[in-house]
Amino acid sequence: MAQRSQSSSALELNLTVNGTRRVLTVEPWVTLLDLLREQFQLTGTKKGCDQGQCGACTVLVDGKRVNSCLILAISRDGAEITTVEGLAQADGLHPLQAAFVERDAFQCGYCTPGQICSAAGLLAEGHAHSRAEIREQMSGNICRCGAYTNIADAIEDVQGRRARREAAE
Repeated sequence: MAQRSQSSSALELNLTVNGTRRVLTVEPWVTLLDLLREQFQLTGTKKGCDQGQCGACTVLVDGKRVNSCLILAISRDGAEITTVEGLAQADGLHPLQAAFVERDAFQCGYCTPGQICSAAGLLAEGHAHSRAEIREQMSGNICRCGAYTNIADAIEDVQGRRARREAAE
């Protein structure tokens, strides 16, 4: 449990961020988004609307996708946080990252980290069994450039469904 620091209103926080355990002191009003960007320099996570409506700040907390702009960092004491930087594998890109590149599933790229983290959560949840379900369950992540078709293609590629669907056509 978080403990109050002796010097201020700051609280001690224990997190595992992208596989590395971190112990730090944070003010109770610091959002998870600001902590990741400002203290850990993990700038892949973007600040878009700062109201939880666009999904640019999506990260995985204990494997579940969340809008990090809406969560106070201190409320996730002991959690495991994965950002887009933490998805990459030692031997290269995460399959979703590679699929986004292959399918040109980004335009300006601002929403891409949140889209990829959300897609990783979506795949882990295992609830999207059709393209329509993928699109519905990714609807919390807005792409102002309109790359939705390519995003769905990339997710289907990783699921292995796209090749089966194209073969059936």
